Amino acid sequence: QVQLVESGGGLVQAGGSLRLSCAASGGTFSRYAMGWFRQAPGKEREFAAAINRSGGSTVYADSVKGRFTISRDNAKNTMYLQMNSLKPEDTAVYYCAAKPVVFSGGYYRSLDSYDYWGQGTQVTVSS
Repeated sequence: QVQLVESGGGLVQAGGSLRLSCAASGGTFSRYAMGWFRQAPGKEREFAAAINRSGGSTVYADSVKGRFTISRDNAKNTMYLQMNSLKPEDTAVYYCAAKPVVFSGGYYRSLDSYDYWGQGTQVTVSS
């Protein structure tokens, strides 16, 4: 069973950048497809970005496409989310999630696809 710990959140002005990290332990990281989700106050948790096991395929929500970049380093058991040109509407708790996959080289957008979750890290963008 994999454990996930997010870090890198904080307070930033609109237009600024942050890089989130998701450190995994307790499992073989390269066997998991990974994703980033976010939840703003009073709203449901929503998909932000996902990456396949190798890191060769990625997908983004329309709201973050062109501004956020998801990546992973399987040697370091870590996934990243580089967030640029941040907007106040990006304010949310950001969660990383993992899904064990055996044969699939794909990525997963659905919240329900994921089996393991981190505790979240707060990102606040001021206007």
